[in-house]
Amino acid sequence: MRTARAALLCTAALAAGVLLVSGGSNSDPRTPPALPGLPPPFLGTAVSGDGGLTVAVDAYGDVVDLRPGPAGTALIDNPSDRQAAGTVPEATGIVPRIDGKAMWEADSVSQRYLSGTNVVRTVARFGGERVVMTAAASGRSLAVTITAPAGGKPSVDVNVASEVRCVRERRAARLDLICGLGRVVPPVPGAAAGEARRWLSRSRPLGSAAPAWAKAMYERSLLTIHALASQKTGAVAAGARDSWAYVWPRDAATAALALEASAHRAEARQVAKFLTGLDLDAAARFTESGAPVPGRDAQGDALGWVTVAAKATGVKPPQGPYAWRDRADYQESSPGNYLGNALAAAAPRVDGPKTHLYQRFSAHRHGGLVRAEGDPGSGLDSAAGWAVRPFRITALYPAAGRTLLRLVAQGTRYGITPGEGWEGGEDPWTAPTAWSAWALAGLGDRHAALSLLADLRRASTPAGDLPERVGVRTGIPTSTTPLLWSSAFAVLALRELWP
Repeated sequence: MRTARAALLCTAALAAGVLLVSGGSNSDPRTPPALPGLPPPFLGTAVSGDGGLTVAVDAYGDVVDLRPGPAGTALIDNPSDRQAAGTVPEATGIVPRIDGKAMWEADSVSQRYLSGTNVVRTVARFGGERVVMTAAASGRSLAVTITAPAGGKPSVDVNVASEVRCVRERRAARLDLICGLGRVVPPVPGAAAGEARRWLSRSRPLGSAAPAWAKAMYERSLLTIHALASQKTGAVAAGARDSWAYVWPRDAATAALALEASAHRAEARQVAKFLTGLDLDAAARFTESGAPVPGRDAQGDALGWVTVAAKATGVKPPQGPYAWRDRADYQESSPGNYLGNALAAAAPRVDGPKTHLYQRFSAHRHGGLVRAEGDPGSGLDSAAGWAVRPFRITALYPAAGRTLLRLVAQGTRYGITPGEGWEGGEDPWTAPTAWSAWALAGLGDRHAALSLLADLRRASTPAGDLPERVGVRTGIPTSTTPLLWSSAFAVLALRELWP
């Protein structure tokens, strides 16, 4: 769960008329208003790439994040705190325009991927006229194409780091922008669609009984992992966005499990090797070089997740000891003794609680598994599902099942929050929804698992991406889209249901 509290604070401050960036002045730039039913401009809603140059595209076809690799350095200045505060300048990144108008000024906008690819196509309608923007990243290059009606004048604002080289090619009512890293602008990445389809064709398919919607979710989730996993190093980014574009061990480990389960074994092994080389005690997140990123202390579930990924891929697991007590958990709050960390530690048997979990109370007596040791008031925690998958602590299966079913009963049409004690608002989160579906499928409760996957489908963008969270009443993305963790859990849940 990335910077949830910070984002909520930003929202609260905006409601009070206080801006949180650039000195908090009313003269700060304002993010252009969103079209009805869409998120605001400059919040990514789609990702393009194949593990090299990584691109995030917002709902209006603007390139709003660009990196040399999934967990690389930002080449577009679009900080997440500025996004949350609503102070992103109009010229951020690569902004297509037609006759001087940006796509957020259109009457309507829709977005899809070309089938079986990470090529993003955004269509804007100005009255009866149709404008098409296509963004495709492949290797170290990016192509953005704008096609306007006859007589239209497409243009593009480009505001990226100096090490990115771009050229424009014009022909009639079409503009091609070709960008790449280095001194020479690379050729148009026309191979982007073919590369993605070849990669996807090597995936283990879902069972023949899987419905069309399940196959579509499976393919889109796999392609998200493909875009966010580095070809060179095995580093896997949590998302293509400032503050998320790092390697978080649990997120990347889940991606390794999903790659292994879908028969991308060499890539899964590369991810696991990268993770076992990290100093997990040093920080909660890491760069593509493996360097720890300051600002977040190590979290108590890291070793457990890395160990399960290593064992699944045939890589030598890291060695302990590694403490889980008095550390932050996936909810990224203050240090404590938390359920998710305890479950992750119990599986590799590293300073873990084995099957009894907590000493002060019985999980059975309280109807499920709560978040904090010795604190029934901390509420049931969806991390209980981890006892089933991936950590397989069989003595806790009954309590885990009861926990998840109660949380599902309290959920929304877009999924569940992390747990009863969650203080980050009522918006549902797709990662807990997806991992709970995986766990319930593992327990044989097909009905409950399918119900959660139906929630995920409603929370997905029209292009099929899974946001980190969505508005509880609108279903509109309110955070990083797509989120790697959610996509990886979706793959695992679908494989559990249709092996």
